[in-house]
Amino acid sequence: MKWVYIEDISDYKGQEVEIRGWVYNKRSSGKVRFLLIRDGTGILQGTIFSDEKDSLLFKRFDELTQESSIVVRGRVREDKRSPGGFELSIEDLEIIQIAEDYPITPKSHGVPFLMEHRHLWLRSQKQRAILQIRAELIRAIRDFFDNSGFRLMDTPILTPSACEGTTTLFETEYFDQKAYLSQSGQLYNEATAMAFGKVYCFGPTFRAEKSKTRKHLIEFWMVEPEVAFAALEDITELAEDTIVYIVKRILEKNKKELEVLERDIKPLEKVKKPFPRKKYDEILKMIQEKGSKMEWGDDFGSPDETLISEIFDTPVCITHFPAKIKAFYMEPDPERPDLVLGVDVQASEGYGELIGGGQRIHDLDLLEKRIKKHNLPREAFEWYLDLRKFGSVPHSGFGLGVERMLGWICKIKHIRESIPFPRLLYKIYP
Repeated sequence: MKWVYIEDISDYKGQEVEIRGWVYNKRSSGKVRFLLIRDGTGILQGTIFSDEKDSLLFKRFDELTQESSIVVRGRVREDKRSPGGFELSIEDLEIIQIAEDYPITPKSHGVPFLMEHRHLWLRSQKQRAILQIRAELIRAIRDFFDNSGFRLMDTPILTPSACEGTTTLFETEYFDQKAYLSQSGQLYNEATAMAFGKVYCFGPTFRAEKSKTRKHLIEFWMVEPEVAFAALEDITELAEDTIVYIVKRILEKNKKELEVLERDIKPLEKVKKPFPRKKYDEILKMIQEKGSKMEWGDDFGSPDETLISEIFDTPVCITHFPAKIKAFYMEPDPERPDLVLGVDVQASEGYGELIGGGQRIHDLDLLEKRIKKHNLPREAFEWYLDLRKFGSVPHSGFGLGVERMLGWICKIKHIRESIPFPRLLYKIYP
């Protein structure tokens, strides 16, 4: 008898199969026992019929508890009333392990309790739906860049220097010297872009920010493309294309999961090119007129992001930021040196920044001055300065955070549910 997965059950109509999984729920009704089985790919209803109350299958059924592990065998039949439109007429039930006192019961539980049991909470329908979408989102990102001629370049997790300042770095020992957990693969990507033209890296990044908001994680995943010869306009268009591709893919592939999450997809269906494009000064004026207390030179906070999403019902590209709130490597606006050629893409519905990036400084003298102004150790950046000594060209890139993107697509209230095991301020268990 063939072992099959529930997501493929429609291919086995009328056949005898074996399902290996866990008890999701069960109920009795006269001579029939109903067993909901999950195997990680879906949920299937199994039925046991018997005229005898003390039949062997009924006895085994009675032993079962929520999340007990089992193997069931039987014939697949179509039934529109069942989850997924098919059910299994169970002929054999093998118990692998009886789960006693499973802590996450159908009753309501508080978030602190659920986070302490995150390793088990992952089994719930909504958490599974979110993480199914996450898997498709990551696949979509890779497909987009791979099919657009980009080369995947792995960048180091342990680095000798900071990408955006030293205040949010996790420091560790690297034999006889200091090292830091990477905040971004961007600087290394600039080197690989000069070798391959257009590249991307994709991996975990770490920020030791003491932020306790619904939008921040200590450890998160980020995709970072970098393109030689690209200017601000080029990278802004790439950012638009990336987001449009991802959203379209999720709408096509994850309808079932979005339904489980009760996600209103109308805002996602509006995600089409071109996005509104506004400069920082224009956006600042708009939100000040709506009551924002933000002043020129401040970065957008959560209340400001909410106001922006009240003005625009699609993502919006914001460019030309004050230099003082951006990283040392950002190219100045030639017309206004107090601004940089940066771009942020803000999500709709108040979900904040999805993408941050822009054009990089390619002039050696200017980059040296910026490193000095930011009090960064020149010796740690000698290799980075070499990129401006040997064939320097204008180049641009951005970073897209997987969890922030997923949170918006799924309309999650808190980013902690966008990754299997979130790392939060002062919380590293489980």
